[in-house]
Amino acid sequence: MNARRLLLAAAAICALWTMPVQAYLHLGFDTGAGTVRLHWVDSPVRWRATERGADHVTVAQFQDALARAFATWQAVPTASIAFQFGGFTAAEPFVDDGESVLGFQEEPDLDRVLGATTFIIDDETGEIVEADVFFNSAFAWSTAPGGEADRVDLESVALHEIGHFVGLGHSAIGETEPRPTGGRRVLGSGAVMFPIALARGITSDRLLQPDDIAGVSVLYPDGAFTERSGVIRGRVRRGAGGVPGAHVVAFNPATGALVGGFALGDDGVFQIRGLSPGPHVIRAEPLDDADVESFFSRAEVDVDFQVTFYDRLAVAPPGGAGPAFDVMVRPK
Repeated sequence: MNARRLLLAAAAICALWTMPVQAYLHLGFDTGAGTVRLHWVDSPVRWRATERGADHVTVAQFQDALARAFATWQAVPTASIAFQFGGFTAAEPFVDDGESVLGFQEEPDLDRVLGATTFIIDDETGEIVEADVFFNSAFAWSTAPGGEADRVDLESVALHEIGHFVGLGHSAIGETEPRPTGGRRVLGSGAVMFPIALARGITSDRLLQPDDIAGVSVLYPDGAFTERSGVIRGRVRRGAGGVPGAHVVAFNPATGALVGGFALGDDGVFQIRGLSPGPHVIRAEPLDDADVESFFSRAEVDVDFQVTFYDRLAVAPPGGAGPAFDVMVRPK
């Protein structure tokens, strides 16, 4: 097996992952023969916690918060991924030791990074061999049931990092505004996998959103998920050309669910999978609510166009894809 280590920083956040992102929400890379997605083959996936807490967080509280976050992903009824706690360890994250370790490490120089996830993978198949997660103990953390106003909620960040742990990339469903001192403040988040963390004390990211659920279900479908869900596909165009990197969102009026995807490649082709069958409102928008590097490494992502709604409802049929269509956008 050819092994490779990748680093993906997440949460509130510095983007350190530099490989191209697979369509939809999944992490992947180009093998030369095509793009493969990062994924675990064997389930349950065994994980371990370090024997070290942090200020205001005991070792037991740390493990409990992690266990709740793993249980939340495992409880998705349309996904088949499962996890198993393998006990505490003196090992550290980011050591190539065959163990998937989650633990606190103090990194004051990483003053925008709450946590990060790395992988050892098979660089031909995308199989995850080992994944480690660190949480930056330079921040003030909390495990309080209702959160604490001046501290970061550990379970929320753990839920985000475990999304990466299983192979999910960042979601672009969220709204932000620039801070006067730099960076961006989250006004609203429609996915746990949004790359910018909510404010301290907020615990709403302990719950997965439809976008997160669709992403993990497509990557690890249960027995009937593919047959029960639908696909919407098309192309984002400006004139005769495609719009690479456009964010495309499908809104289900019947359920209120928002599920997103990206237009990849110079032709602007997109595909949104894992949708509840039925009609959807389609919106194409530029990636301007977070750093583009949180989603793509490629510099040619196009953000110079107006938010555009497709002029018809797009139908996701059960077990397949509807007819492809073009979303025509205009420059800003």
